[in-house]
Amino acid sequence: MRDDRWLRTYRPVPRPLRRLVCFPHAGGTAGFFLPVARALWDTEVVAVQYPGRHDRRNEPFSAGIKDMTDGVVAALGSRPSLPTILFGHSMGATVAFEVARRLDDTPDAVAHLVLSGRPSPTLGDAKPASLPDDEAVIAELRRMSGTDDALLREPDLLRMAMPVLRADYAAVTGYRYEPGKPLRADVTAFVGDDDPGVPVEAAEAWADCTAGRFDMRVFAGGHFYLKGWPGPVIAALAESLRAVPAEDERASR
Repeated sequence: MRDDRWLRTYRPVPRPLRRLVCFPHAGGTAGFFLPVARALWDTEVVAVQYPGRHDRRNEPFSAGIKDMTDGVVAALGSRPSLPTILFGHSMGATVAFEVARRLDDTPDAVAHLVLSGRPSPTLGDAKPASLPDDEAVIAELRRMSGTDDALLREPDLLRMAMPVLRADYAAVTGYRYEPGKPLRADVTAFVGDDDPGVPVEAAEAWADCTAGRFDMRVFAGGHFYLKGWPGPVIAALAESLRAVPAEDERASR
């Protein structure tokens, strides 16, 4: 029986060429990727819904990145096989990376990994500082420009959002990279040229995580350069997808 608690498909594709699995940032939801699903007509776009938010709001939060990884791997294992690309932004990049590592030596190995707005975990000084209280979380949100400032000034809305943010930031700060062999999958790093938390060279260090090809895309903007999904971001993502052989191309080999 398929368990779809973790995955959302907003636009079914009758005969998809590939599958793109999207992983949200801290505090984010699957719906953040709805514009991506609308733009990529030949790709099955699947967005991850972490527990504790929206339609999963009555479920307990994940205990950390490992729990998120476990849930996504199990959910993907119940789906039909397709050439698969993972795309994760910020915290989602870390979860996507760990999912790819878990699947790397299996028949369901990921073909391509697009990692956005996150330093490579191979950098020893890249671990984020812990955020001790709500004020520190709010200050971090303002620094990253990931949330409408009007929302941050609205106590009731902020009160509803804060448990999710605290849980996700705890998952991020509790993550510890365990060195291992490089991925077989190709890797592309996306980063904003004015991201206060991810210098371009820190994103470029993702090259150390793959034995395959590595590519780098730098966009105008800060940590949330992809907010509103501008054309250049969608175009670069589509180009990364086209680099992966489609299902019919695999079958003909």
